[in-house]
Amino acid sequence: MKKLVGFISVAIILILAACGGENADGGGTLDVGVTAGPHEDILNHVAELAADEGLEIEVHVFNDYVMPNTALDEGELDANIFQHEPFMNNARDEGDLDLVKVADTVNFPMGIYSDQYASLDELQEGDKVGLPNHSSGEPRALMLFEEAGLITLPEDADVTVSVKDIQDNPLNLEFVLLEASQIPRQLGEVQVAAINTNYALESGRVPTEDSLHMEPKDSPWVNIIATREENVEDEQIKQLIDIYRSEEVKQFIEEDFAGSVVPSW
Repeated sequence: MKKLVGFISVAIILILAACGGENADGGGTLDVGVTAGPHEDILNHVAELAADEGLEIEVHVFNDYVMPNTALDEGELDANIFQHEPFMNNARDEGDLDLVKVADTVNFPMGIYSDQYASLDELQEGDKVGLPNHSSGEPRALMLFEEAGLITLPEDADVTVSVKDIQDNPLNLEFVLLEASQIPRQLGEVQVAAINTNYALESGRVPTEDSLHMEPKDSPWVNIIATREENVEDEQIKQLIDIYRSEEVKQFIEEDFAGSVVPSW
């Protein structure tokens, strides 16, 4: 009889494990990856709200843009929240990864910064301009430079545009591709540079105060929640989306980031 009871207990544990790790409140556990900084802060707040609804969120923090997608594809994560859709699409196609967008989250308006100039009007002939070297950072930065009136791109420029596509460069600016996370530290090596908001914040800069030019708040480069194809209809993923896109989280973002991070809902 003891052996039978033991066998049944083990069987129950295995069944629960196979059902996504439900906890005592019935919500379950999700492993979610984010990059350090605002995404981490927001998800920590989401996790607090989720705990009240019986959903435990394990927050995994990364310091690069590669590993969160690798970890998701390999099943170490159930979802990640750190990238916009063009970046995810490129990572999926290049690495043959199982990545699917399930919801929009927030927008981090990219800005142009300088340690030398107080205005873009001070730019000189042949100045060096830094921009992120990853596949979506380069076109995004170029579109920002065009909006600031520094260059002209083809009318049909999209997320594949690159430096070689620049049609007009009145100041003959020299564009330098740099690792996105390192640009704040390398800002002294160029006259101006485009910096992602999360990296600007990490370096102690306030985007709404320190940038010389910023993307509009309705920028199309909105960040997303990504998961694997098998999880698209998962109830815990849906619960994560609902909590993330709640009024409580929207208020938290608006109060804590004062326009440097913009909710998409």
